[in-house]
Amino acid sequence: MLALVAGQGDLPRALIGALEAAERPYRLCELEGHPCAHRGNRPVIRFRVETLGSFLDTLAGNGTTEICFAGRIDRPGIDPALIDAATMPLVPDLMKAMAAGDDGALRQVMRLFEARGIRVVAAQDIAPDLLPDAGILTQMQPDAQAQKDADRGIEIIAAMGRVDVGQTCVVAGGQALAIETTQGTDWMLATLNDGVVEMDADPTWVDYAWPRMRAARIAGRGALARGDRGGCLVKAAKPEQDRRVDLPTIGPDTILRAHLAKLDGVVIEAGGVFVLDVAKCIELADARGMYIWVRA
Repeated sequence: MLALVAGQGDLPRALIGALEAAERPYRLCELEGHPCAHRGNRPVIRFRVETLGSFLDTLAGNGTTEICFAGRIDRPGIDPALIDAATMPLVPDLMKAMAAGDDGALRQVMRLFEARGIRVVAAQDIAPDLLPDAGILTQMQPDAQAQKDADRGIEIIAAMGRVDVGQTCVVAGGQALAIETTQGTDWMLATLNDGVVEMDADPTWVDYAWPRMRAARIAGRGALARGDRGGCLVKAAKPEQDRRVDLPTIGPDTILRAHLAKLDGVVIEAGGVFVLDVAKCIELADARGMYIWVRA
């Protein structure tokens, strides 16, 4: 039996769909305070960090042998008063996880599950189509400068990865315009777009964001017109990252936000970045004269 720990964002929806299409049994789990928007009426096992030991006991007791982590989960605080007896022996390991960077913290947590005989399964093992083949997916092709910017972006992400910070940056003319921090990609792109962060919740349809974009333009907080910024959003996994968890993700919303930030395209590492609804991403990019490059 597989346990799917589903966080926020659209990646859990893709995995739930893949599991149910394959008729593969699974149990949906949530960290309290980080609900999965796509759970519907499915039964959910909820847990807290302070009761992780009891959660491990529950999984072991109901025959869980595999676990997959999918979706964004902000680093929670720990209330010492809520730590239960089953979790008390894990406190030193949890403290190490809280003190580490994202990749280090996840490695520490995975070790706790593996010590109980629960194997960590990668999202791409459940839904291989999330990782597109290398190549340029769009009609628009990156030019020579775009290729230089992509090279520079990969170098920047590698440097960020060495200190376990971020998986995304924006590069134009060889210069880093923005780098991802704990606030995430949306916030990073908003720094290039006069602070416009919020968009409609459903990123599926080609015209879903236009009312919000129009409102932003009228309010003077953003810009629809293609400006002279150019450059590209670059996403890649961190060097030496355990690719069973926390691979970066793009989706239709990413393409629209990159367009609002007046970028020419999006570059992702082949085999290192999930693409949600790839057909819609291509449609959105083609309609806006942008490129999507899956870079080998």
